[in-house]
Amino acid sequence: APCPQWPYCRKRCSYCNFNTYVVPAVDEAAVRACLVREAQTLLRLSQVHRWVYKVAHGECWALRCPPAASHPLPYSVSSVFFGGGTPSLASPGTVAAVLEAVAAAATLPAGAEVTLEANPSSTSTSCLAGFRAAGVNRLSIGVQSLDDAELRMLGREHTAAEAWKAVEAARGLFPGRTSIDLLFGLPGQSRDAWAQRLEAALGLCDDHISLYQLTLERGTALAAQVQRGALPAPPQELLADMYQTARTVLAAAGFRHYEVSNFARKGALSTHNLSYWRADQYIGVGPGAHGRFVPLGEGGHSREARVQTLEPVAWMREVQSQGHSTRSRVVLSPLEQLEELLTLGLRMDEGITHERWRHFSPQLSLQAVFGAPGEARALLQHGWLVLDSGGLRCTWAGLAVLDSLLPDLLWQLQQV
Repeated sequence: APCPQWPYCRKRCSYCNFNTYVVPAVDEAAVRACLVREAQTLLRLSQVHRWVYKVAHGECWALRCPPAASHPLPYSVSSVFFGGGTPSLASPGTVAAVLEAVAAAATLPAGAEVTLEANPSSTSTSCLAGFRAAGVNRLSIGVQSLDDAELRMLGREHTAAEAWKAVEAARGLFPGRTSIDLLFGLPGQSRDAWAQRLEAALGLCDDHISLYQLTLERGTALAAQVQRGALPAPPQELLADMYQTARTVLAAAGFRHYEVSNFARKGALSTHNLSYWRADQYIGVGPGAHGRFVPLGEGGHSREARVQTLEPVAWMREVQSQGHSTRSRVVLSPLEQLEELLTLGLRMDEGITHERWRHFSPQLSLQAVFGAPGEARALLQHGWLVLDSGGLRCTWAGLAVLDSLLPDLLWQLQQV
């Protein structure tokens, strides 16, 4: 699952501390060439062009396990996600070039999910049609709010009316595959105001919504305003109430709360994001991109956590000189891989299946780790978790307080 990053924005939002850059001009041809080259290099290092083999229980990635049968099938990429920054500021030609590079290095099936993050201010109908022609088949639109005053406070470029227009245009071109992002817990936002935003969103949205509690990140303009008392910080009780309100409203509208921050109906789950939460391997391409994969092309045998160089000019220089710009690479120990699987997997309503756990821990079962006396058993008894034939997962109540459950679960895992 390659994840190309476009790091540029037209302006920085007041709450943003992502690796984004506002520059007078972008040499898109140079950035495109580097994205293509880095994608080719990292796909070659991961050797995703190798075979997978049919085995008794299904298909087995050559990235994970050795050949076990004599029926080779070409390995296929399940998804590509263009993140940012604001990737909708790139041209469709850049998107097409990266997708062509992925298809040349591995099999990219016609049905593979190809998502582009977009801002309402850079999503004209003609622009979106160009992205669709380039191979994009799913959009994630950063609406954030449907209230003009809130949008101004957040430093967004668009108005509520422009967000409506953009989402409606996207739904016309990507029916059933247009997601919107909304923020809650804004300074001064009331529970009633949030409920009104939700009702408005239900009148606009397609079949996928991502909800994120606003985090006041140190160094951002919005955090500074709150710190000096110009804006009020929302109390924790209100934030919890807003989250539960959203869960109830969206469930009543037919949405499945399939991940802590994500809701889908009619089966419109994000394939790419599921690959993160299920601890699949993925490749990060572009400034500041993260990846998790086994570098078989370098003779590696263990999964590595990789981070690409943050600053775009330095990133391009390194890609041009050595083919990729990996600034940090850390081999993950078996325990660290299990910790990631636990932390990410419990974010999903499906939790962690026994089969997925066995991929990372063939010797020690979920039952052996979390069914034994200790902190996990207490959480099970209190109704926060379920451990059964399906695996380990949070209950409806437990999903809302996952962050408070994880320390005890991680401690128990570390004692084994």
